[in-house]
Amino acid sequence: MIRRLQPTENKPILNVVNDATKAYKGVIPEDQWREPYMSTEELKEEIESGVDFYGWIENDVLVAVMGIQRINDVTLIRHAYVLTNRQRSGIGEKLLEYLLNLAQTSKVLVGTWEAAYWAIRFYEKHGFKIMSREETDTLLRKHWNITERQIETSVVLKLK
Repeated sequence: MIRRLQPTENKPILNVVNDATKAYKGVIPEDQWREPYMSTEELKEEIESGVDFYGWIENDVLVAVMGIQRINDVTLIRHAYVLTNRQRSGIGEKLLEYLLNLAQTSKVLVGTWEAAYWAIRFYEKHGFKIMSREETDTLLRKHWNITERQIETSVVLKLK
């Protein structure tokens, strides 16, 4: 079942995010890795900035999260994570389809680590196209609140 998550559900959201992001360790630049990958304060800031989180629930347990954020004429897909033991079972695809149906803009973007080849392939499989380095840098600076180092090591994909 997919449903909108409440800001009070930060503990289960962080459980999913911090479990799934273990895949980044040793893949993304070492200076960008941290544990936990997302803190309670960072999650709070994301929610306050307008990210609406949705989750996939199985047997009353949150097993996947994905956020959506509208910024002017653009929709961002944010923080897409599935528990490690439930990955590659179609949950991410279903959550993405659900959120794409909620998008109220014609321009939909997603950002991810350049080294996260599995994430890039996932989005390409679902109709996203990787943007040029110049476009990526411009879009990340305009629509995301991230460090210069993260901009240097990330990509943006746009729904075709």
